[in-house]
Amino acid sequence: MNTKVLTTLEYVKIREMLADKCQTPIGREEAENLLPMDVVFDVERAQEETSAALSRLFRYGSLSCSGARDIRESLLRLNVGANLGIVELLNIGALLQTASRVKTFGAKREDHEADDVLDTYFSALDPVNDLRKEIERCILSEEEIADDASPTLKSIRRKMQSAAAKIRSELNSLLVSQGSYLRDNVITQRNGRYCIPVKSEFRAQVPGMIHDESGSGSTVFIEPMSVVRLNNEIRQLEIDEEKEIEAILATLSAKAADHTGALEADLKTLSHLDFVFAKASLARDMKATRPVFNLNHALDLKQARHPLLQKDRVVPVDIRLGSDFYHLIITGPNTGGKTVSLKTAGLLQLMGQAGLHIPAAEASGLGIFTEIYADIGDEQSIEQNLSTFSSHMKNIVRILDKADGDSFVLLDELCSGTDPQEGAALAIAILNFLLRMQVRTMATTHYSELKLFALSTDGVENASCEFDLATLSPTYRLLIGIPGKSNAFAISRRLGLPGFIIDEAGGQIDESAERFEDVIRSLDASRRKLERDKSMVGQLKSEAKRMKEDLEKQESGLEEQRQKILAKARKEAADILQSAKEQVDETIRALNKSGNDVRELEQVRQKTREMLNENRGPEAPKAVRKGNTSPDALRVGDSVMVLTMNLKGTVSTLPDAKGNLYVQMGILRSLVHVSDVEKLEEETVKVNGKKVSGGYGTFSKASSISSEINLIGKTVDEALPELDKYLDDAYLAHLPSARIVHGKGSGILRNAVQNHLKKLSYVKEFHLGEFGEGDAGVTIAVFK
Repeated sequence: MNTKVLTTLEYVKIREMLADKCQTPIGREEAENLLPMDVVFDVERAQEETSAALSRLFRYGSLSCSGARDIRESLLRLNVGANLGIVELLNIGALLQTASRVKTFGAKREDHEADDVLDTYFSALDPVNDLRKEIERCILSEEEIADDASPTLKSIRRKMQSAAAKIRSELNSLLVSQGSYLRDNVITQRNGRYCIPVKSEFRAQVPGMIHDESGSGSTVFIEPMSVVRLNNEIRQLEIDEEKEIEAILATLSAKAADHTGALEADLKTLSHLDFVFAKASLARDMKATRPVFNLNHALDLKQARHPLLQKDRVVPVDIRLGSDFYHLIITGPNTGGKTVSLKTAGLLQLMGQAGLHIPAAEASGLGIFTEIYADIGDEQSIEQNLSTFSSHMKNIVRILDKADGDSFVLLDELCSGTDPQEGAALAIAILNFLLRMQVRTMATTHYSELKLFALSTDGVENASCEFDLATLSPTYRLLIGIPGKSNAFAISRRLGLPGFIIDEAGGQIDESAERFEDVIRSLDASRRKLERDKSMVGQLKSEAKRMKEDLEKQESGLEEQRQKILAKARKEAADILQSAKEQVDETIRALNKSGNDVRELEQVRQKTREMLNENRGPEAPKAVRKGNTSPDALRVGDSVMVLTMNLKGTVSTLPDAKGNLYVQMGILRSLVHVSDVEKLEEETVKVNGKKVSGGYGTFSKASSISSEINLIGKTVDEALPELDKYLDDAYLAHLPSARIVHGKGSGILRNAVQNHLKKLSYVKEFHLGEFGEGDAGVTIAVFK
């Protein structure tokens, strides 16, 4: 693909947008060097990767590869046996940590989840856990090696601390005994050795080595003779420490050298995944779709949008080329959208062949071209003494020399800038030459001769950018099959040019040209009428469909309601019959048993009457029951009955000025009026001879307890009492586990929470949250 067209069609700006979404240096390089491909397998493979990444992006969120450092130079050093520094080893550790995280991100989360083309990349990642853990254990930061990196280093640092403590003890004694000779009672360091500040006039009274002097000369910094030996010991220990650190780094470098192959593969895989997910992120931002490729060099773009124009202003266009016709000649007024349509087709073709999704509707089609040529814009060159026409013609000559049946050619204002008659003749000849080679071509022009050429030539089609004469503004819609008009007379008349001048100008136009313009005007009017009729038919069709669906829903609902009523009636009738049968049987047994006892017979008759009254049902609606509880009599935690809902609950808040209060009913918390509430007497039961509460409030609370508590922002003293109460409630509610959110921070709150959990007998175990649960910012406590 020639590089000139990448700039002409602004493809380089798309690459810049893509590169800005990459998180890794190598991924960014891959984006900046991305070129369109002309092998179908390669294009489809790249498109498949973008689609798979976009699907994962919508399901699981963005992929983070920010820890994948560029370790290519470190790998080269390892291959020649060199030792790495602390920063280089930390970069390797960060790369492996990123590989572990990305591998987890790519793992299947559901059994029925389908495979995709990215599974190979995720499964190929090797976190090399033993090397990663060893680096994390030995190196704490870019400036600090852990004491436990080796037993020797730990011993050396312990001796250094002991020697420093002895020095401070000795110097503190001198501060007390010789305080009158000192400028300040402080211990300082000069050249890495412990000293005390002595007044210059008393330097002879303090034996030792002078290491420095103040700017004024009034103070000297002396290393007392009593600590010289200890300072020398510390200096020797510092040298030993440096040697041991070098030995530790050499050991880590040797371990890393054993895994250079895995490290190089991880770096390459992570960078490519970063690049692929950057393509997916760009597609999401553009609301782009995967194009359908064909081998016929045909374009079928539906609702295509230029990706560099503002989303709220760009007008989608439909572009077809290559199936029914080879050439598309676009005419119309200036600033009407002809060049934008040209650039949209070319840019989307480049994006598609580069493996990027395109901003167009689903099922938009693209071909596969080996070359795309474009002559767009004013390329007048003063330095080369070239006019606009000459500059364009130079480009066209180059295009005609190289174009073939596998090429896509875009020509803007073909052969303009010269005599119209000669320019039109040249344009027709150039288009005929390209047509004979079956080169897919889009061209814009103002020449009327090209409109006639498209109408009379097989394989060539007219198109125009719609213009609204009512508003004197373009609509930017591309209309294929209809030639465009310049509309110069109509625009001039609307802008106030005198009518006699316009009439005189009209008389200068050839009669055949005028008839041709009239035909175009008539076609445009017919098209607009057909579009209005089509739109009206579509609206009526949609309305009829909606009304039909509504009627079907109503009929379905009525039938369902009817069946429910019948089923309920049948059940009630069966229940009444069963109850009546049982009552008759019982009555017969009672009569047989009672003999002639009048009192027992009366009791049987009364019981039968009551049953009949029950089955007769209510004759009139009953009055709504209202509570008689005074607002002052309610307290938070009181057990109440919500009358309209016939549910028991617990008072959460006291009544406000309007008498409204919140009541917790199991997991339901509702706002009710005090008149709808009736206070319940608290039930009590005896346990070991003592009365205790019935426990309704406890069950209500237990049923609403959350499985998570958030302690972020609280101090240890504030958090632990709240945590203790929450854990008691959660345990009584029979929750299997509790999620404690304490944040990462400095780790003080996390340590306090975990130490507290160790003391609780009903906590079986606890652990930090895993990936997706909050990581180190969350502790999961499991109850016994």
